[in-house]
Amino acid sequence: MEETAVNNTAPPSELKYQIRFHELEASLLDMKVKVEELQKENGQLKRENNQLKRMPLFVAVVVDILENGDVYLRQQGNNQEYLTNTPEELRSQLKPGAKVAVNNALSIVRVIGNIYDARVRVMELEESPEICYDQIGGLLHQIKEVRESVEYPLTRPEIFRRIGVEPPKGILLYGAPGTGKTLIAKAVAHEAKATFIRMSGSELVHKFIGEGAGLVRELFQLARERAPAIVFIDEIDAVGSMRTNDGTSGSAEVQRTLMQLLAEMDGFDNRGNVRIMAATNRADMLDPALLRPGRFDRLIEIPLPDKDARLQILKIHSRKMHLADVDLESIAHSAENTTGAELESICREAGMMAVRREGERVEMADFTAAVRKVKNEAVAENRMYT
Repeated sequence: MEETAVNNTAPPSELKYQIRFHELEASLLDMKVKVEELQKENGQLKRENNQLKRMPLFVAVVVDILENGDVYLRQQGNNQEYLTNTPEELRSQLKPGAKVAVNNALSIVRVIGNIYDARVRVMELEESPEICYDQIGGLLHQIKEVRESVEYPLTRPEIFRRIGVEPPKGILLYGAPGTGKTLIAKAVAHEAKATFIRMSGSELVHKFIGEGAGLVRELFQLARERAPAIVFIDEIDAVGSMRTNDGTSGSAEVQRTLMQLLAEMDGFDNRGNVRIMAATNRADMLDPALLRPGRFDRLIEIPLPDKDARLQILKIHSRKMHLADVDLESIAHSAENTTGAELESICREAGMMAVRREGERVEMADFTAAVRKVKNEAVAENRMYT
């Protein structure tokens, strides 16, 4: 760049102004260079800031919070451990065991709490069933025991505190298929003002080592977070059968799942305000450790309905049917040794027979034929399994 020569022949005052002008030009050039450098630095800082504001890519678990405020994290997946810091507004939410979201710079972005397996999340009942205790025929004594053990500790805890007694922690419903065990659980889910988590015992049996135990652990962790809660395990004999040593890996995995279930039901960790219900058709197959007090404090047998209970069940299932001089008491007498499910089937079959003959009402002959059909099918089914 050409430099403008200073005119030495100019008057002293003009010479002074020319020198000053060249100094300002040089200063301006320096400032332009500095501005360009600052613009580059500003662009770099913006890119780094955007990088820090990106959506979190990793999940880590807080192992410990040190005295100087540093957070000791363990990244999930590769088990790498590192120290990082956290914004002041998030520090009060952190505690050992909490799951946090971290970015590429390993800075904590937010606390995300516990993440549950999708199979556990769908076990939580969103809408309660439309079943109440009035829709269960008979079983008055059994329903009373269930309400005392499961519902009242959640809805009326002050009674137990006043008396100074610890309510039962869990109940097991056992009896023949179709006697109403699951129906009672549905009524509890409808009546109790608590989170209801239901599952089948077979859902806890998995192929890979530790998967079933992990599912049990997350299930009870979810129940403790949603407390007061009721956990209902249907067909518990699928995972709670007596432990044997047959040497197979499948049996060993089922036993690991059972041991985790035993520890969650009554172990060192406090279960909190979580009640356990379970149902089975084969109580004789269950492991003794599962049946002891402290895990299942009450074993409630759900028997076959007697004549009065059969009449109530028939009235419940026929209340919406158009009947023509049907003697339900006589039907209840002839349907001896039937379960509640079979009585419901009798009402359904009687209605189908009226539909088949295109009648306007269900007659006594329809019910009589339905009783014969259902009882013959039940006898044939029993012969098949004997």
